[in-house]
Amino acid sequence: MTCQELVELVTDYLEGMLGDADTVRFEEHIAHCQFCARYLEQMRMTITTIGRIEVDALSPEARGTLLAAFGDWHAQRR
Repeated sequence: MTCQELVELVTDYLEGMLGDADTVRFEEHIAHCQFCARYLEQMRMTITTIGRIEVDALSPEARGTLLAAFGDWHAQRR
């Protein structure tokens, strides 16, 4: 697995959504790549620190902006 592949799969990994083979590849990569291991830890810390934002807490404009940004990002990943 390359570092780029790991970055693209980190959310699925943290959510337990990777298949067995990809999970093994992911964990083998972080065992040997200090940069990706650090990135994974930073993602875990970010999730823990920020938590979840309630939909009702967002203004309609902020919600639209986030949906557009992540919609475009998801389309670019494929």
